[in-house]
Amino acid sequence: MLIRKATEKDLRQVAELFDAYRVFYHKKSDLGAAKVFLRERLTAKDSVIFVCENQDDKLVGFTQLYPLFSSTRMKRLWLLNDLFVDPDSRGKGVSIRLIERAKELAKDTDACGLILETGKNNKVGNKLYPKMGFTLNEASNFYEWDVL
Repeated sequence: MLIRKATEKDLRQVAELFDAYRVFYHKKSDLGAAKVFLRERLTAKDSVIFVCENQDDKLVGFTQLYPLFSSTRMKRLWLLNDLFVDPDSRGKGVSIRLIERAKELAKDTDACGLILETGKNNKVGNKLYPKMGFTLNEASNFYEWDVL
């Protein structure tokens, strides 16, 4: 398995994984929109996408991170927004390798850390993240506001 940054040549395969990720989170499949969205991210360089490539040159997982800043720490902070592994490749350490690469990005960019959010019902993620050194912040409330 090779963990590397995604490029434009990966767009088709990353978009397929991204579309499956969105479906996992109860969104309607839209492969065309997924390609457009990811092409915009890659072109604008406003996110970092790491992919896991297997020995057959097939992409089997990805993570997408967005740069943020922590005012209180006065440093960059990365939002690990997306993490997905193809169901046929689960249980082989792909998620662990992608998270480790995300941690390297944080260190390489002198960031203060990584943050993420996952559903309370994501049993696999809620076991994986603490195992990878993440701590659950039970002292904060997470609020969101949607434009209607």
